[in-house]
Amino acid sequence: MLKPAYKFWLETKEGYIFGKGAFELLQRIQETKTLSGGAKALGMSYRHAWGIIKEIEKRIGKPLLRTYKGGKIGGGGAELTQTGKNLIKTYLIYKNEFDQICRTAPSWKELDTRLSTRNETDCEVISVERGDLAAAVKLRTMKTVVITSLITEEEADGLKLKKGNKVKAIIEATSVKISKEEKADRRLIY
Repeated sequence: MLKPAYKFWLETKEGYIFGKGAFELLQRIQETKTLSGGAKALGMSYRHAWGIIKEIEKRIGKPLLRTYKGGKIGGGGAELTQTGKNLIKTYLIYKNEFDQICRTAPSWKELDTRLSTRNETDCEVISVERGDLAAAVKLRTMKTVVITSLITEEEADGLKLKKGNKVKAIIEATSVKISKEEKADRRLIY
């Protein structure tokens, strides 16, 4: 079964700024109140963690951390600046939106039937010719082009198509679909 997956990061026109690894590092620093504690929690060296922070600060031009030197009383520490906190918040907002899209992603069949307005045109039914199994519906676009779509009898009956109806033609590579607005309920016919 296919399902959507993605990698997410924040960037500027110059490129990458902040992704999952940097997000996790800032979160761990916020939790442990130290850069070394944050690095250790993620299994990375202090030097590597410091390099990540410095690279992001260089790219955005603002500090992410306020650090405190150690000493005889209490030791050192680090806390996120407002910029660092905002980066975490922004990352989470966008990441949560993408996650929600993936959780509620329609099936491939549903994606196939979603409409693109560039493929949709207003039309008027000029004739409905019923056969044994199908109905040939002739449509005139507002630019006087005539389009013919073959649909089942059942579909034609369901839409109650008749000459003079205002409909939309949804044009795809292999077919023309017809929809008719009925009390905000759009019915699509293939």
